[in-house]
Amino acid sequence: MTNSTIRLNKFLAERLGVSRREADDLIGRGLVTINGAQAALGARIDNFDKVCYNNKIVPFDTEYLYLAFHKPVGYVCSRRAQGNAPTLYELLPPKYRHLKTVGRLDKDSSGLILLTNDGDFAFQMTHPKFRKTKLYEVELNRPLEPLHQQMISDYGVMLDDGPSQFKVIKDDCMQPSFSGRSSRPSSRGSSLRPRSDCGCPSKEIACSRYIVTLTEGRNRQIRRTFAALGYRVTKLHRTNFGAYELGSLKPGDYREFGI
Repeated sequence: MTNSTIRLNKFLAERLGVSRREADDLIGRGLVTINGAQAALGARIDNFDKVCYNNKIVPFDTEYLYLAFHKPVGYVCSRRAQGNAPTLYELLPPKYRHLKTVGRLDKDSSGLILLTNDGDFAFQMTHPKFRKTKLYEVELNRPLEPLHQQMISDYGVMLDDGPSQFKVIKDDCMQPSFSGRSSRPSSRGSSLRPRSDCGCPSKEIACSRYIVTLTEGRNRQIRRTFAALGYRVTKLHRTNFGAYELGSLKPGDYREFGI
């Protein structure tokens, strides 16, 4: 590394796997020092400086890791268990337990979770201005009324934290199935194929499975949006996050990837 300078919050974000805003918070709380002195917001450093966080040296050279993980239902994305719900980190080898999740899935949801120690990557995947597309397979407790489907897709539903709008495509017992495949359907469904493993009782009973395309990342947004219209999400499974797909990963399995 050369002796060119770098902003302290960017350096911490990259090394600690946090966002730059979180790095600024660590600096503001007095948890970061530069050459033994408390760091100031906006500080710049070079490779001759000794940076410490919580009295531990933060090295300039680090190996970035990127992990795709299939989170099973029943696990939380936090580092600590919540009540009787275990954390997904219990399913990972010790070498990956320092990684931070890129966004979250709630305890009752399954599917693709990305983990990394690259703060810039996490920022670019989660900040609203980058509008990363996420694809979910959703099952409701009853079929969605056409008017409600149009309302969500075309106008949005008002929630406590603002309007929620996303694309909803009826599954109609077609591919992709809920097997973890990550093929992306077209808006008209022309590329979808008949599915043999549909759980619908009969052809006469309408299917309550849908494909949701979302570019926001608000807390439990899909569940809250359907709940506002009187529906309950009984299954929520993420298959795609930006350019990354769940693919053939089984629940609890993981794979490293490069960027």
